[in-house]
Amino acid sequence: MKQEGTDKGRKRFVRYDEGAELYSMSKGSFMKLAKEAHAVYKIKNIVLVSTELFENYLEAFRE
Repeated sequence: MKQEGTDKGRKRFVRYDEGAELYSMSKGSFMKLAKEAHAVYKIKNIVLVSTELFENYLEAFRE
């Protein structure tokens, strides 16, 4: 069963630890880039990162 809010089985939002692993980078680097991408959502004590916004931001660094 496909999760709601996903595209081809990928999560739309991830936490910092999961995002760092998903994009093969340190947690600190992922946190910094996510903030620069304005992809961070804070809901009470939960921080989520939009993978769509994050990936769009990463495209700016493509060579």
